[in-house]
Formats: sequence, structure tokens, C-alpha cells
Amino acid sequence: MKAEMIRILRESKEYISGQELCDRFEVSRTAIWKIINQLKEEGYVIEAKQNRGYRLLESPDSMEAYELESRMCTKWAGRNISHKKETGSTNIDCKQLAAAGAAHGTLAVADAQMSGRGRRGKSWQSPAGESVYMSLLCRPDFPPDKAPMLTLVMGLSVAEAVKQYTGLPAEIKWPNDVVVNGKKICGILTEMEMGLETKEIQYLVIGVGINVNNGRRKMQESGSWEEAAEETFPGELRDKATSLFLEQGEKEGKISRAVLVRYVMEAFERNYELFSKTLDLSLLMESYNGCLVNKDAGVKVLDPKGEYTGVARGIDKGGDLLVERENGEVKKVYSGEVSVRGIYGYAQ
Repeated sequence: MKAEMIRILRESKEYISGQELCDRFEVSRTAIWKIINQLKEEGYVIEAKQNRGYRLLESPDSMEAYELESRMCTKWAGRNISHKKETGSTNIDCKQLAAAGAAHGTLAVADAQMSGRGRRGKSWQSPAGESVYMSLLCRPDFPPDKAPMLTLVMGLSVAEAVKQYTGLPAEIKWPNDVVVNGKKICGILTEMEMGLETKEIQYLVIGVGINVNNGRRKMQESGSWEEAAEETFPGELRDKATSLFLEQGEKEGKISRAVLVRYVMEAFERNYELFSKTLDLSLLMESYNGCLVNKDAGVKVLDPKGEYTGVARGIDKGGDLLVERENGEVKKVYSGEVSVRGIYGYAQ
């Protein structure tokens, strides 16, 4: 009821009378009044005028389920949402939801994540109220060997969502890091559960962490963009990581995490359905390669069999990076088997 009321108030250009809300939700005026007051306490700025009704003036930067639900326009992605103020890991939360029978497209979100984990087991703690921490549950009916490509599908979806919402030049560092102006703003971790006997996919969990408003509080305290950036991403991190707020600069204010999640879910649903038609990236290659920061750039491939350099030419339909060596030979680089570092531009 909260989500639908927020949606109605947000979409209306005029005041909505208390009686109209009563009729729509089939509840008393007292019940409507209580919900309006709850929303005000939670940061929603709602104007109330006698004989006219209610009007929503401003929404908080909230990741509560009802705020996210009020924003969603998808068919299935992010339609069922589980929210926690603080969690060890949204991927673990999502796995628990999957084990309990949660539907395809269920989204686990949190305001703070204390035991986040990335590729190669790297861990981190995440501050509250600044970033997007979410994990999406998928129950695909395709073979397990196709599953790793969904990590690239999500990377593309995040890059497209960031560009659509903020206008920032989001790009992808193969295979799935999203960068803005050469610095990382998003990491993705996909985990799969298979049936012991059937060897079929039971479910996939795609975890996404996006640096959104990191640095905003420090900026308000110090008044200096440089100080805010240095304190938020100190030392070597300053050249490797950033947030959407810091890259946006003085042009805009706080970025709504809920709106960004909505754009990511819309992009992923669209891209997932394209992927499902062919079970490869053939329908997404052009979009992905258009976002690829490595494309046509010199790279060093850290292959266990021996390092070599070349020029990245984009991905193939399987998501492998194609690297052209000096002798003209084109080699496939497999995600998870090697690391690729840009000789020019972005370097991890």
C-alpha cells in the first residue's frame, strides 16, 4: 500500500484528496492519515492542504522496498524486493531467498553491506546510505555453461543505466567492471547453484555494488571536492575508484539510488531477454563493444602460460576478449583464467 500510494502521489501533477485515496485503497481517512505521517517521518516531503488534499514535493534517497517498488516499471526484474538496513552480504541474502522458493527476478537490497565479496575472494565493508548494494535472483532454463555470460549482461546493463540516468560516460573494463573517466564505480559477482543430481541450474545470484553518493557527506563537511575525493578514496584508490557523485561534480546534487536501481533493472530485463533468444551475446555484442574501454587499446594479458601484449578488438558472442598480437594472431582471453590490464588509460 505504501509503494502504491507513493507512486500515485509522485505521478500526480495535482493534489490528491484524502477521499480519493480512501476510495482507491478502500480504507478509512484515519488509515490514510497514518500512512502519510509515516512517510513524512521517513523523509518524504508531503504538502497537505485543506479541501485540496496531498501533494508529494520530495522523496528521500531511500532503498526501502516500498520506495523501490514505487519506481519499478519492469515486468519481472526487481518486482519482488527484500530490504535490510544492514547485512553481511546481499548475495547470501538472495541465496536464502532462493532456497525458500523466491521467484525469478527477486531483488535483495541493503543500505550497508559488512562482508561484501568480489572476484578472487576480495572482501570489503560498505558504508551505509551512499551506495547501491543489491543481488538479483535468476532462475534460467539454459545450460550451466551459458551462465557466466550473464555477468557481462549485467555489466552492460549497469553502464547503460548510469549513462541514461546521469549522463556520465560509463564504460566497461572487460569483463564486468564499470568505470567512469577511467575509475571503477561498480563491481559484479555472479554465483550459481546447481542440482546435485540433475546438474541443471537451480538459480543464479548476480551481486552488484555501485558507488553512488560516496563523498557527498565529506563534501558537505569540508566544502572541497578534492578533500572529499581524497578522504573517500584515499591513497592508491584515488586513481582507481570513484563515485557517481564525485564524477558528476558541481553540476548536480544527490543522485537517487532508487532511480538508478530502476534503470539498472529495466536495462537488465531488456538485455536478458535478448540474451535468452540466442543464449549468447550476439545480439548484445555491438552495445557491449561500444561501451568497452579496452577496445582498440593496448593491453597486457597476464596468462599463467606467459604474459603477452596486444590490442583488444572487442568481445565475441561468447564474451571472450579478442586480443590481436603483433604478429596478427587473434587470441581469445577467457574471463576468470587471466587478467587484462590496460597499458594506456585505465589500469587495475
